[in-house]
Amino acid sequence: MQHALRQAGDLVYPPVCLSCSVRTGSHGGMCADCWGRLRPVEKPWCDVLGTPFSFDLGEAILSAEAIADPPPFSKARSAVLYDDLAKAMVHRLKYKDRTDLAMTMARWMARAGSELLSETQAIVPVPLHRRRLVTRHYNQSAELSRALARHAGLPHLPASLFRRKATRQQVGLGARARIENVNGAFVVPENKCAGIEGKVILLIDDVYTTGATVKSASKALLKAGAGDVLVLTFARVVPAGL
Repeated sequence: MQHALRQAGDLVYPPVCLSCSVRTGSHGGMCADCWGRLRPVEKPWCDVLGTPFSFDLGEAILSAEAIADPPPFSKARSAVLYDDLAKAMVHRLKYKDRTDLAMTMARWMARAGSELLSETQAIVPVPLHRRRLVTRHYNQSAELSRALARHAGLPHLPASLFRRKATRQQVGLGARARIENVNGAFVVPENKCAGIEGKVILLIDDVYTTGATVKSASKALLKAGAGDVLVLTFARVVPAGL
């Protein structure tokens, strides 16, 4: 019966590639061409920031950025590099109401962040300001974190971090402007502190660019008593020369 219903559903909503919408054999997948163009973030990478290296420097090697400006979080990982294909997927999730992409993206994130998930005690998304949430109707990072929490069987705490400052969009801002834009933007509500106190929190966002947003959010979580903060994003902006 379920098989018949699935076949009937496929006739109405045929499975298509998540990227280019070409017909595929199953839902939630990609065609061979798009899959071949997706660039997963793979080792070797900076042990802290997850920045990929062009050649292997050995185990637990840190990038110059991680040494010169240590982040408040312990480790960051990303599933794919932020190229044209990944950018299109993020854009559809973020602006085109394609929340159906979240589960597939979250599964890729789970593979990339398996070492982080093994330590995680609760998952928290980077929040939107309430004014932007009213305009957009949903938070793309919360869609990813909800799907990831369901996939990993971990507690999801979407209300544990609050964006109290209506920041400008980070797109187009330089590194220093990004830091200033999100400085002090996040806070853990007093009635949510007990839920994160002493716990290893996995912070979720869609894209890691300079890290300014997740660094500011991590500081707020640690200030409220989190035992540690790890960061996992779907995509990471490609470092120059990679």
